[in-house]
Amino acid sequence: MPLVSRIEIVKKSKQPVISIKTKTKMENLPIVIGETYGKIEEYLREIGEYPEDIPFVRYFNMDMENLKVEIGFPVYKELPEKDDIEFSYIEEMKAVYGLYQGPYQEMGETYDEIMIWIEDNGMKPTGIFLESYYNSPEDVSEDKLLTRILMPLD
Repeated sequence: MPLVSRIEIVKKSKQPVISIKTKTKMENLPIVIGETYGKIEEYLREIGEYPEDIPFVRYFNMDMENLKVEIGFPVYKELPEKDDIEFSYIEEMKAVYGLYQGPYQEMGETYDEIMIWIEDNGMKPTGIFLESYYNSPEDVSEDKLLTRILMPLD
């Protein structure tokens, strides 16, 4: 499935987020993401707050047996923490951007394309990847899933 945007450099402002950081195996990730979004959404309803933007997953490594991830939502202000739900910031960044359409399990080719573009342009990624999801497999067919990919640069 295709990259549906140009690959380009973007600058993102510092963003407050409410999230849960965890470790999981890649095979369990879809369940962990769904449960985590549900838990955070329930907490936001409980305190009468709303996300500012679409949900995200930030990947801190690519160890498929021990993925370190942050799962959450951008928010517009500092919010109180509860249990494993934390308030923090995604720091300001310069990143390479691409918009992918299609099934999550077929994104590897798009990641490869973005990495080649980064190398061809003499840049160095930090090794952290940020995906934001415009829709959900619960709402649209897999071929219609839209995912924003950001690869922060050193």
